[in-house]
Amino acid sequence: MAKIYYDKDVKLDVFGGKNIAVVGYGSQGRHQALNMRDSGLNVIIGQREGRSYDMAKKDGFDVYSVKDATKKGDLIIITVPDETHEAIYEGQIRDNLSKGDTLGVCHAFSLVYGLIKPISEIDVVLIAPKAPGPTVRSTYEEGFGVPSCVAVYQDYTGDAMEKALAWGKGIGSGRVGMIETTFKEEVETDLFGEISVLCGGVVELIKSGFNTLVEAGYQPEIAYFECCNELKLIVDLIYEGGLENMWDAVSNTAEYGGRIYGKEIIGEEVKENMRDMLHFIRTGGYGRDVIIEQRTNMNQLKRYRELEKDELIEEVGRRLREMMVSKKRD
Repeated sequence: MAKIYYDKDVKLDVFGGKNIAVVGYGSQGRHQALNMRDSGLNVIIGQREGRSYDMAKKDGFDVYSVKDATKKGDLIIITVPDETHEAIYEGQIRDNLSKGDTLGVCHAFSLVYGLIKPISEIDVVLIAPKAPGPTVRSTYEEGFGVPSCVAVYQDYTGDAMEKALAWGKGIGSGRVGMIETTFKEEVETDLFGEISVLCGGVVELIKSGFNTLVEAGYQPEIAYFECCNELKLIVDLIYEGGLENMWDAVSNTAEYGGRIYGKEIIGEEVKENMRDMLHFIRTGGYGRDVIIEQRTNMNQLKRYRELEKDELIEEVGRRLREMMVSKKRD
């Protein structure tokens, strides 16, 4: 069974009188910083000048360059995208760290795949919230929170886990649970989930269902509602109460078809493909692909964005959403 930590297990005074430097003021950075400040922690921001810099100042934070924030910080949390970690760490963080500092990341990719090679005299920890930044903030404001994974990569001081847990408590995750993991487990399961189910798998399933109906002569609008639009209703039911809650809410006809024939669509061959993908991830192949893509200006990803943005399913979806919004206004 997983080890789960809650607020009662964690003390924030590990950061008493110390600074938490949040590097980046985007989706995760801004909302985690606001939560930690509201939890009574001393938070500063490391951000280059521009829109995000101005927003951080407007929100009342002391804002510095990444170099100066690192010098002032005792816990330095990198919240910028994975592909920027190496350059920011090597160019602006590494030489400004002090003995006993703590480096924090929200995703293990850059440590597991060697983009960040931490100096030996610091702690390295992870808090990975299981929700986008705005949800981290909104649930905190509601007195709740989102669960997070917590892990230690390097424990120089002997207090690395205490620091990681205090960070997680500061953003509200201790209210609902912080699940102990490892950097390797976090990144491999996260990548697998994104590729096989949450992003890649679901999108390709939607597109396959939509295209099958359209190619068979059905109206694209009807196909869109049946294979894409209604997915939110099903996911909401699963989120609220699990798979059985969803089965209980749908019709007997839908339940019969789903339980009995769903396996005819997503069968053993799909699971075999998933096993292959997991092997590709665990042996480092996917990580190498991503790093190559990052270092070639995301050219392949940009090409796919252009190819797929005007597919029929997207055109139909835009039209239907526009229609529904206009009708709502009426």
